Amino acid sequence: MPIKSLLHFFLIFVFSTFLFQPTFSDENLDSLLIGEIDSSLRYLIEMQKDIRKIHPFLNEFHPVVFAEGGYLYIFDYDTLSGEYSFIKKEPVPFPLPEKVRASFPLSVYDSRPCCIVTKDIFDSKAGYVTIFHEFMHCCQFSTCELKIKKDLKIAQDAAKHNDYSWELNHSFPYNDSLFVEYYSGFMEALNNGNEAAIIEYHRKLKQHLSQVDFEYMVWLEWKEGFARLIENRIQSYLGIDVNQYGKEKSYNRVTFYCGGSKFIGYLSQANPDLYTDIDALFVKMLNY
Repeated sequence: MPIKSLLHFFLIFVFSTFLFQPTFSDENLDSLLIGEIDSSLRYLIEMQKDIRKIHPFLNEFHPVVFAEGGYLYIFDYDTLSGEYSFIKKEPVPFPLPEKVRASFPLSVYDSRPCCIVTKDIFDSKAGYVTIFHEFMHCCQFSTCELKIKKDLKIAQDAAKHNDYSWELNHSFPYNDSLFVEYYSGFMEALNNGNEAAIIEYHRKLKQHLSQVDFEYMVWLEWKEGFARLIENRIQSYLGIDVNQYGKEKSYNRVTFYCGGSKFIGYLSQANPDLYTDIDALFVKMLNY
């Protein structure tokens, strides 16, 4: 075939291939995404069957919401079918982190507490465990979180100033030298199971910190420490390295995830009822 004809044939082939390339509508892309998520959620349900004995809260499933392309894809568990199903797609109501891992009442879903993530959560088994961590927050909210907050000065002050992000942004004195000394001693005492030292360092923290700072510390120890404890027990059961992020210095809010997990583990070992009565658990932690 002459070179000119060969070139002409090649150009026609390339043009035709480009022209008739299949296009995907938003509906097609949504169907692909929903199908991918649905398959992963089935694995989540299978995992739950193995780990639910770790804590009664693990018997409950909660809505799982996926942030993708400026939208939220809401899935909820159907107790009759024993499966998750796609409920609806809604615009993201406010900016979210690029790889969000959170739990909060979702305004576009009747203000129900939901686990909000991105689909890369399914890239590892530890990611699936993170969903169960967020489920613990859903349980906290559904049982006693609002009741506890009503009695906290830090929450009362935040409400007066319409500060809805105090749990993330409270200005805590993490770099205060005495706080660092006392909290380091507190965590070391918890590691060693030294009851007298645990009580002493907890007393020193309460005396040194302001009321709102002490309440903030205990609040995060309770809220995030409980979820971290369950997360780590699931990871240990599955043979995954446990999450110890927060034990290192310099200290920050994640320090209380680590310290809280240790504190709750210690308290619930001495009094197993506190492991499931999380309302009483908070009272114990605040007044220890």
